[in-house]
Amino acid sequence: MLGSFASSRLALILRRLRGRFGISAPRVAVRTHLPWYWRAVSVILLSGASLALAGWIYDAGRQFAGFDRGASEQEISAMRERIAKLETELEAARKIADASESRLRIDSTSQERLAKQISMLEDENSRLKSDLASFESLAGGQAGSSGLAISRLQIQPAGDGQYRYRLLLAQTGDKKDKEFNGMIQLVATVQRGTETAMIQLPAADDPAASQYRVSFRHFRRLEGIFRIASGARIQRVEARLVQDGVVKASQSVAL
Repeated sequence: MLGSFASSRLALILRRLRGRFGISAPRVAVRTHLPWYWRAVSVILLSGASLALAGWIYDAGRQFAGFDRGASEQEISAMRERIAKLETELEAARKIADASESRLRIDSTSQERLAKQISMLEDENSRLKSDLASFESLAGGQAGSSGLAISRLQIQPAGDGQYRYRLLLAQTGDKKDKEFNGMIQLVATVQRGTETAMIQLPAADDPAASQYRVSFRHFRRLEGIFRIASGARIQRVEARLVQDGVVKASQSVAL
């Protein structure tokens, strides 16, 4: 019995040795051992080469598709420079335009002012010529026996029921060197609807009666404003030169 056990054990050992060193034994690969740092360097180099290849493929694809990054950056830079130049030119043009507009405004204002001055001078010249004609007629003896006269009576609407009056007072003859003190009265014939009335200015209780008082020695030009009721229309105005309640001279004008 011991012999059979020993033979079976030997057969088992032989079978194991045949499985390890025989034809059916597993293959063994023999490799050269490399340090870990060389392996790390090789991995880094391989990764860098892969990234460079990927970048080259990306740029080649963009150029092939018409999206060259370098050319785009150059175009963008050129466009920025062009925009900056145009903004500078635009700012200079705006300054020139503002200066030109200011000069035109000044020129226009000066022309308007000059035109107004010319118009005023023409009116004053016309008024002086008319006053001269009146003075000459008065000097010729048309002042009347009192030596006082009213001429150049004008009545002009001023809006909102107001009227402006202008007249020339003169004193000639023996009393021309003596100062006249009196007042002006305006008697207006006013029509309102179908009614006609006479209005005297200033009225007896008019607080502004002092503005109608006048004093002069030879000549005096007089003007002022009076008001009538709204809706009324003046037909005729008579100006009277009054002294101590006596009418010394008068002139009337129809509107």
